[in-house]
Amino acid sequence: MWSVPPRAVAAAALAVLLKLPAAAGAQPSPADRVDDLLAQARARLAAVQSPGAAPRIDLTLDEAVARALERNLDLAVQRLNPQVFDLNLAQQLAAYRPTFDTNFQNNSRTNPSQTQLDGGLSVVSDTVSLNSGVSQEVGWGGGRYQVNFNNNRSESTNFFTSFNPSYRSTVQASYTQPLLRGFRIDPIRQGIQVTRINRDIADIDLRQTITNTVSAVRDAYWELVYATRSVEVQQQALDLAEALVRDNEARVEIGTLAPIDVVQARSEAAARRQTLAQAEQALATAELVLKQLIVDGTGDEYWRATLNPIDLPTLAPAPIDLEATVRRALDERTDLERSRRQLDINEVNLSSMRNQRLPSVDLTGSYQLQGQGGTRFLRSGLGGAVLTEIPGGINDAFDQLVDLDYPVWTVQLNVSYPIGPSAADAAYARAQLQTRQVEAQLRQLELQVATEVTNAVLQIRAIVRRIEAATAARELAEEQLAAEQSRFDAGLSTNFFVVQAQRDLSTAQDTELRAILDQQKALIELDRVQRTSLSQAGIQIIQ
Repeated sequence: MWSVPPRAVAAAALAVLLKLPAAAGAQPSPADRVDDLLAQARARLAAVQSPGAAPRIDLTLDEAVARALERNLDLAVQRLNPQVFDLNLAQQLAAYRPTFDTNFQNNSRTNPSQTQLDGGLSVVSDTVSLNSGVSQEVGWGGGRYQVNFNNNRSESTNFFTSFNPSYRSTVQASYTQPLLRGFRIDPIRQGIQVTRINRDIADIDLRQTITNTVSAVRDAYWELVYATRSVEVQQQALDLAEALVRDNEARVEIGTLAPIDVVQARSEAAARRQTLAQAEQALATAELVLKQLIVDGTGDEYWRATLNPIDLPTLAPAPIDLEATVRRALDERTDLERSRRQLDINEVNLSSMRNQRLPSVDLTGSYQLQGQGGTRFLRSGLGGAVLTEIPGGINDAFDQLVDLDYPVWTVQLNVSYPIGPSAADAAYARAQLQTRQVEAQLRQLELQVATEVTNAVLQIRAIVRRIEAATAARELAEEQLAAEQSRFDAGLSTNFFVVQAQRDLSTAQDTELRAILDQQKALIELDRVQRTSLSQAGIQIIQ
């Protein structure tokens, strides 16, 4: 809405006042001058408030659909869901990435002596360690490996120390493999499989939203066509009513018609103006519904424009094979496809529950190498004097690792199994019962799809008969109005019957137009119910 400051209003009024020409001869009355002044002021003020009318844009059905696919905000939101699941999947797959860890530690400790073997009145030990390792979950078989490389340097005042400083290095590799529970599936693999299926379901939901949006655009387009043509029909009815008013007024002037007939004609014209106003309101509403579907915001040029639908409906739809239509719906409906993918999720969850009932049997194998290096002291006896000092360092420990001088290997089998019925047994039994319910839900959904498609086909066939009857009624109404007008002109009919014939024609035209547009909407609905539904239909997910 344009807002105009008071100064603009005053300027417009002053401009009108200054441009009034001086009348020759008789001067108009003050009331006439005021009325003329206000009329011109209102005209100029309207020009200031509305510097330009909204542009009028011709729009075809295909253009409306293309704009909706490009700009519809519901589609823009739905297109993000597959990307969200892609990131969820990447987050879960990160569990199989190797993890590298390292730590550095410097420790100094002074302990009081408690026995003669402590090696002094007090023992001071300084230790520096540098450890690192790599661990990773293995996708196949649910195994896990870990490799550690540990190094430390220790120095002590203990008399009995043989290496001072002492260097110690170890390399240890271990692998744990579940043999029963967790071998075929585990929580990580379960989550990844479910996420991948949900990613497919997100694509299905996107297709469903696209289908429903396209159907909504087509439906709104034909509603706008109907509203536009309805305004034309009501305008035509108003023109006929006003023509009858003028004709009756002329007849009254020459004395061939009573003044009451003029009143009746004017009443009919007033009623037609009201009907036209209602049709224009419905047109504005229908245009707004279509705009909401094909624009990406209030800044879109189509939001500010007046839409003019230029496509016309077809009256000869192709024959419909009911059996083939139902079969296509059962094969292609997105809600059925979505439910089948949800069945796949149930199968994954059921497989995980079945696996959790198995005993936990884990096989662990480890291999370790160790090396010792540093300055070595050979003493005369326990705590005796140093006889020989053999220099050395950390390289001695590394050489022993490479030469496999001190290997340690371990094989371990861990078995765990609950005694008596377990929670996993109860969960699996519950899931089996839910599976039966799910199968019944899917059959129920298939029956619902077949019913919706059959009902859509029957509705189209019924509308074809409606169009035939409405067309015949409109043609008869036209003939009836022409005949009644001829009788009225010849003085053989009354004004009442002419008005009634006009009403009948307007009603017949609107009924025919509504039937034609209902056929287009029914065809759109038939196409939609073969491919999707309006709701997020699905089956129960077993947890």
